[in-house]
Amino acid sequence: MELSDNTLQILKNFSGINQNILIKQGSQLKTISEARTVLAGAKVIEEFPTNFGIYDLNEFIGVLSLVDAPRLRFEDSCVIVNDSTGRSKVKYFFSSEDTLTTPQKEITMPGADVKFTLTNNILNKIKRAAATLGHEEVSISNKDNVLSLSVVETSNSTSNTFSIDIDGEFDQSKNFNFILSIGNLKILPGDYDVEISSRLISQFSHTSPDLSVQYWIALEKTSTFS
Repeated sequence: MELSDNTLQILKNFSGINQNILIKQGSQLKTISEARTVLAGAKVIEEFPTNFGIYDLNEFIGVLSLVDAPRLRFEDSCVIVNDSTGRSKVKYFFSSEDTLTTPQKEITMPGADVKFTLTNNILNKIKRAAATLGHEEVSISNKDNVLSLSVVETSNSTSNTFSIDIDGEFDQSKNFNFILSIGNLKILPGDYDVEISSRLISQFSHTSPDLSVQYWIALEKTSTFS
């Protein structure tokens, strides 16, 4: 088995959410942060023949770079990573499932109170503004019947803010201020269809047909909806 560039890209991204992962038989990849505030899932083109645990995903990705055109052969307790000639190989042992942080159940997204498309350009602006202002939160709110994304510090009402208005779907009679930790926005570059529920959960779905990846990110408890 060879891993596609898209699958490697997804694994590298997942390593930023959690350094370990349990890859299950089939074509679905899932990971969850240690704090269980971010769950990510992706469908890849590969069909993995067995369940196997990786304790250090960054290390495993590094192992793949030790050989050219790595090919994976799965055995009972390990995977053999061969190069294109078969002369170089790495024997990489699996980790026990009980040493890993794994998703325990599926998430059923509640009905969305807000929907919008988050472009890669806007996401980059938000992250740059957060780095410049030293803030760690983004607010999604109804401001005079316009959907506004603001980089804020909710604990300080007089802090400097960066705001950008976007198109979205929401009930204009509702007042809401949904707060997301920017540190939880560990998502792949690209455009996303975003749904946010007042039950303090959000869903980010990558719009590219080549990347079937989704993220479910918990909202901060300081969020409000009325």
